[in-house]
Amino acid sequence: MLNLFSQTPRSDGVVITGASTGIGAACALALDKLGYRVFAGVRNPADGETLQRQAGPRLMPIRLDVTDQASIAAASHTVTAMMGDHGLAGLINNAGIGVAGPIEALPLADWRRQFEVNVFGLIAATQTFLPLIRKGRGRIINMGSIAGRASMPFMAPYAASKHALVAVTDALRIELQPWGIRVALIEPGVIATPIWGKTRKEVDRWDASWSHDLKAMYQEGFTRVKEAATAAGEQAQPAGVVADAVTHALRSRWPKSRYLLGSDAAIRAYLALLLPARLNDWLITKIVKLPPRR
Repeated sequence: MLNLFSQTPRSDGVVITGASTGIGAACALALDKLGYRVFAGVRNPADGETLQRQAGPRLMPIRLDVTDQASIAAASHTVTAMMGDHGLAGLINNAGIGVAGPIEALPLADWRRQFEVNVFGLIAATQTFLPLIRKGRGRIINMGSIAGRASMPFMAPYAASKHALVAVTDALRIELQPWGIRVALIEPGVIATPIWGKTRKEVDRWDASWSHDLKAMYQEGFTRVKEAATAAGEQAQPAGVVADAVTHALRSRWPKSRYLLGSDAAIRAYLALLLPARLNDWLITKIVKLPPRR
């Protein structure tokens, strides 16, 4: 018989991937303050030391690269040794990157890197830590985006990876019902995190190497989108908003399956749902001020 309701967790341990900065760090510090034993996944030990200085003694940085199976296995071994039969109360799959650019111009290696981190890395971490989640009667929280519902021009790799997370999360939520394991998807709008600055620097570096033909075709439109993203970033919500939603998904007796965060996310989701595709395309073109048809 299916157990459709979560049981009381028997653990206070939580693993967070991508906890070096931004949303991951905010979640790690928020849960640490609530008394959880936080295993904060970082790739750079210096980031772990910085995080540890802001937290209580229970927070433990662990080396965790979601694109490296050996790293995931080593992190799992550490967590298992610490938590034993208690298992985990939660796995927060937060690690992610953003790849941007015209579909025609982006090398396949960049597409693969996008999916290796945002999709395959999430799956690998989930597969590895799921036995501990089951043992601890815990929950899984995946970090999606409004981009998973509504894509934007020149953001196809990032949006595609977040679309994929919707499918993964929906299936996983049903598959894990027999054990009472809740699975939630967080869908923020624009959040003030370093990911966008990192993406912008990467984009500025490689679009300088575009051919003359690519620049003639795409540079004006791509520049308009970057300007729109910069303007949106000035209205970005703090990462704490996401940490609050993650806390609710982890602790509430009745967590939501999806957490749509921010008025910008709500508007984009509403328009994508209600408007015909061509009208939605026209509206995005006008808002972003893309060049007219040639």
